[in-house]
Amino acid sequence: MERYETHEYDVVVIGAGGAGLRAAIESSHRGAKTAIVCKSLLGKAHTVMAEGGVAAALGTLDPADSWKTHFVDTLTAGKFLNNWRMVEIFCKEAPERIYELERWGALFDRTPSGQILQRPFGGHTYRRLCHVGDRTGLEMIRTLQDKGIHQGIDVFMETTITRLIKDEDGRMAGAFGYVREDGRLILFRSKAIVLATGGLGRIYKITSNSWECTGDGFALAYEAGADLQDMEFVQFHPTGMVWPPGVKGVLVTEAVRGEGGILLNSQGERFMKRYDPEKMELSSRDIVSKAIYLEVKEGRGTPHGGVWLDITHLPPETIKRKLPSMWEQFHKLADLDITKEPMEVGPTTHYMMGGVRVHPETQATSIEGLYAAGEVACGLHGATRLGGNSLSDLLVFGKRAGEAAAEYALAMRALPKLDRAQVAQEERLLLAPFEREGGENPYALHSELQELMQERVGIWRSGKALAEALKTILRLRERASLTSITGARMYNPGWHLCRDLLHMLDVAEMITRSALERKESRGSHTRDDYPRPVDDPWGRVNLVLRGERGEMRIRQEPVPPMPPELWQLFESQNQNQNQNQNQKKEEPVKHG
Repeated sequence: MERYETHEYDVVVIGAGGAGLRAAIESSHRGAKTAIVCKSLLGKAHTVMAEGGVAAALGTLDPADSWKTHFVDTLTAGKFLNNWRMVEIFCKEAPERIYELERWGALFDRTPSGQILQRPFGGHTYRRLCHVGDRTGLEMIRTLQDKGIHQGIDVFMETTITRLIKDEDGRMAGAFGYVREDGRLILFRSKAIVLATGGLGRIYKITSNSWECTGDGFALAYEAGADLQDMEFVQFHPTGMVWPPGVKGVLVTEAVRGEGGILLNSQGERFMKRYDPEKMELSSRDIVSKAIYLEVKEGRGTPHGGVWLDITHLPPETIKRKLPSMWEQFHKLADLDITKEPMEVGPTTHYMMGGVRVHPETQATSIEGLYAAGEVACGLHGATRLGGNSLSDLLVFGKRAGEAAAEYALAMRALPKLDRAQVAQEERLLLAPFEREGGENPYALHSELQELMQERVGIWRSGKALAEALKTILRLRERASLTSITGARMYNPGWHLCRDLLHMLDVAEMITRSALERKESRGSHTRDDYPRPVDDPWGRVNLVLRGERGEMRIRQEPVPPMPPELWQLFESQNQNQNQNQNQKKEEPVKHG
């Protein structure tokens, strides 16, 4: 008799954030029997933390904006390591995904004439971010959940997937894991899998990411043999809380700067004039993060190791209306009134630009039957992601992944015959910590990993530190294979961490090896031993990673060449930039 419960579906979506919900909606709409499996509760996905807005070239306030300008902005920010076709699809389809979300009930802030209001954001030429105050991600999740639940998608909450299962021919056949509440093991047999598992911030000590962001999807894909790409590019958001210690790293949305917030060092100097005098606080995130890092390193930081973010020059009623979550966050967590005092902020680990390599049209991975969308997938952002692009990424490519997965699944007559040996192997791995005595403490190992990644694989890197970090990661993996835990499976977070830790160590090794390989500084990847961009070869290649014979292997792959007609957009953008800039004076907000 099997020691685990089994469920059968055409398509299983792992993750219930924006990408997972949109993929499941599309898969179900096309007639595939679809399930969502999520590590947390429905509605608690990390997408809710994306507060500032969702980017799409609607041209509401700036009629000169178009998909073409959005395309130029996205490739420029990504240092041209993006997949150009993925960017083209994204910029062309993002507006329709916004209007679709609106038809499904999303309540964006409005201009007096009733159009969707848009705000400026770092790196965007025009006001492009559609928003709901500073709670945009929450509104997206609410809208997508309502649509998905009424469409009849099955949801398995508080269920962690720990391994993807293949058939004898190497195709996806299912996913195996456990229910967090009581520890019972669970198997999903399916024809197609969509990975929408989000990020990996919990491998770092200071992060904006919530507890479930342990890099599961990256590790699941790697263990299954899929290609991953550009894992050296970790985005550090410029503004996270730095005080009090218990909330260090909690995100301070870029909307604060979009609404006019300014950055000051301890000397009261608006220091961004040294790093990007044209865009100032609205420069791209990699530039602002490194600027703050340098200000602190050179002795111009605030008492708790950050800088000041000041918005007190705006009327208090405007701040509370435009940034209600930020006002409440600082009031409750730091006992500070942002209408009267500046915020103390510093960089926080926020987003992964690299990820599972996917086909730009379908989001298919290198494994048949496996798809990926959202932060876990790679290709759209290149070396740096523009703020707001992540939310529209979820909508555009979540839809495409769900569509392709359903089409693939519905073309199959029967479920693939899964390899039971893989299931048995994962079952033994999951339960082993209960059978050991006096083994390693998973909490202590996790703390060591976070300290290591923060200090040696963070904003500023060096070859020596990276090489030392890699050796330590390999030693930590040996120790992590010997963890032990007491108690029962029910409500046992220590047991959960034992398996999460193996995933986090895989991801930490991916990032560190890729960072060692890229011998230059570009976008979010900065090395003090190679402080400048090196166009030949690094400006022309992506780093692709795969597990081969038990070892991580990295190869250089040429960036796909862009068609001449798209290259011409950059020349046109430079010529017309000054002419097409409209006055950026915002109209009053009408909620609802």
